[in-house]
Amino acid sequence: MKKMILTLFLTALGASSNLTAEDEVFRRHPNTAFTVNEALEYRVHYGLINAGTARLEILPDVKEFNGRKVYHAVGTGRTTGMFDWFFKVRDRYESYIDTQALVPLHFIRRVNEGGYIINQDVTFDHRENKATSQKATIEVPDNIQDLVSAYYFARNLNFDTAKIGTTYPLRTYLDDEVINLNLKFIGKEKVSVSAGTFNCLKFRPVILQGRVFKEEDDLTIWISDDKNKVVVRAEAEILVGSVKMDLKNYSGLANPLSSKVK
Repeated sequence: MKKMILTLFLTALGASSNLTAEDEVFRRHPNTAFTVNEALEYRVHYGLINAGTARLEILPDVKEFNGRKVYHAVGTGRTTGMFDWFFKVRDRYESYIDTQALVPLHFIRRVNEGGYIINQDVTFDHRENKATSQKATIEVPDNIQDLVSAYYFARNLNFDTAKIGTTYPLRTYLDDEVINLNLKFIGKEKVSVSAGTFNCLKFRPVILQGRVFKEEDDLTIWISDDKNKVVVRAEAEILVGSVKMDLKNYSGLANPLSSKVK
């Protein structure tokens, strides 16, 4: 209804020639948090024991997908050392994220975890609100996210007025399902990792039970309290113990890392 009213209003002003069908489908969501060439590297560990590495990056060039300009975001994770002996992990996730709307147009998932393999490709049709994988086509809500694009979209949320307990809804696609996830603000905290010491905003995503996490509040995330909003630390209580992912290196940030205190 709002889109219809907007179209009629612009037509009355004689400006409808500037409004296309694409404008009506895709929102405009400003991105001030990241840019091309950003790379974030993480150390994954159980206590003092290194368990693996993870990397999140935006590849150098803005590309095109179905006529839309997109960021190509890639997330990879792998086990190292003795963990490679008994539970080898080689994961790769890719998302083609619309530069204007910050929604995914295509999602690629290549998972190999201890011999458990998932190869999934998903195309998102935001005109028809559908997501299509090799197994199914399902209806999805407006501005659905995938696992990777959700992270980059969330970094562009405004947390300036957040109070403890404030929640931010994220509707995410996974395994031919729509998951309603709430990002709950817990407070502020200083965190020290390999990359330095940072003033952070602390969040707890409320996640479905029965997948990886034992309870809804078993995952905690600390993000830099600055315009970049990068994940500095993630800590999870999972079915086999407790694991942390700490920021180790970073490059290509869109803004000064003003949250870093040392």
